[in-house]
Amino acid sequence: MSAISTRREWLIRLCFLTLGLIIAHLGVTLFLISDLGTDTFTVFASGISHTAGISVGLCHSGIQCILIILMILFTKGYIKTGSFICCILGGPIIDIFNWLLGRFVSSASPMPIRFVTMTLGCVILSIGMALVIASDAGTGPNDLVAVILTDKLKKFQFRTVRICCDLFFITAGFLLGGTVGIGTIVAAFLVGPIVQIFRPIHEKNIQNLFM
Repeated sequence: MSAISTRREWLIRLCFLTLGLIIAHLGVTLFLISDLGTDTFTVFASGISHTAGISVGLCHSGIQCILIILMILFTKGYIKTGSFICCILGGPIIDIFNWLLGRFVSSASPMPIRFVTMTLGCVILSIGMALVIASDAGTGPNDLVAVILTDKLKKFQFRTVRICCDLFFITAGFLLGGTVGIGTIVAAFLVGPIVQIFRPIHEKNIQNLFM
């Protein structure tokens, strides 16, 4: 992970991170209102929730907190200010977009509309996630898992590592009682490759601002 040299650069990167968050969570909202399955990490959280008998939201937050602690203890430079921003702002952004868009698409909508909405949501989510990662200002802990593993393993590309991480979350969550939908499977195989395509584009565009 590259060092950020000046306060101005840091603020610019935080702005890109925030923009990426907004784009990504627009995608998440489209994915959710299609009602064709939850994202892979939520399947994992819902599986633990089912087993432990506590709410999905509490499990989701608890897992993220555990991941942050582990990353602070065992990795260097990955947890940044933006990581906490991702954790704090994600929910409210989804709520706003859900309020704006939930009236247009729902489980009662025709299946073709729901499928297109879900697929579009995955693509938009991936583009936003790529911008968040490219900002180098911090990334949500659940998304950092694939980033860190890619950096450490070196021989595997991000898309491969991300797909493996998502399949792990799906399998573990399903075995623990979580619900898997067609959208979950699509997300598992679509997000990683799209992020890998757009991440270097975003990184180049951001870096050009500092040259």
